[in-house]
Amino acid sequence: MSHRFIGSRQTTIAREIELTGTGVHSGAPVSLVLHPAEADIGYRFIVTRRGRVLADIAAHVDNVKNLTLCTVLGNDEGVTVGTVEHLLAALRGLSIDNCYIEVDSKEMPIMDGSSAPFVEAIDEVGVKELSEPRKFIKVVKPIRVEDGDCWGEIAPHSGFHLDIEIDFETPLIGRQQLSHELSPGIFRHELSRARTFGFMSDVEHLWKKGLALGANLSNTVVLGTDRIVNKEGLRLPNEFVRHKMLDAVGDLALAGMPILGAFRSCRGGHKLNANVIKALLGDTQAWAVVQAPRLREQYATGMVMQAVAAGE
Repeated sequence: MSHRFIGSRQTTIAREIELTGTGVHSGAPVSLVLHPAEADIGYRFIVTRRGRVLADIAAHVDNVKNLTLCTVLGNDEGVTVGTVEHLLAALRGLSIDNCYIEVDSKEMPIMDGSSAPFVEAIDEVGVKELSEPRKFIKVVKPIRVEDGDCWGEIAPHSGFHLDIEIDFETPLIGRQQLSHELSPGIFRHELSRARTFGFMSDVEHLWKKGLALGANLSNTVVLGTDRIVNKEGLRLPNEFVRHKMLDAVGDLALAGMPILGAFRSCRGGHKLNANVIKALLGDTQAWAVVQAPRLREQYATGMVMQAVAAGE
């Protein structure tokens, strides 16, 4: 039997994962390969074309290039990869710290519009624990960002807590609020299946701009004037706010390490999520890097997070 707690050491996927799908904006086919990675690599997007590596882009807020409809990462040479948030949410949500993400397109495959296909693929191969201790960004001072009537904040907390509120004029969504202390189980069962959503009235405008060419009823919850267009309806109660929380998990992964903190947002999105992380990392008095202690099994499980939160 192990003499340390699960969760005290870094992880990666146990073996390679191959997936294919369609880019939601380009409508083009996408091939994706997830590779195991060594400790302290984090998440790195290896962008290829015809078998040639074009770029190695770290999943970090410093590399964000666009946040209009999705999260787009890129390098100084102009190579970009978009719609990264659903995969990053699956990796962070399942407490995977390190992964090489090889993709042959400018965007990730949309799959079914949620993180569930990525979660299922990861669950199939399993997670490998590495020897190095897990490192965290510990929030030590509250940070708040406002943008009109939208706001987001992150505050000290002993775990990773999310509290998300959305408010849409359409009665099909309205005001929805959800809070969770994140864990792999919570992410898998409460968030991972929630799909992205959009309005039928926006489709023609997006098409004219060359966007959403791959969006359809198999990967997007579509809202009409007075009804949800998808015949099957919603997968989950309040699926809309659940998906916004899923997006937040993926966007907050751009901090570069798992976070010890409580994140709250109201009427937020990719831009607000990224700006909160930028503001946090931009204030060196607001955070510290700590690592999980290697504790023996005779200690209470709760002491792991208490010790980490205290910076021991």
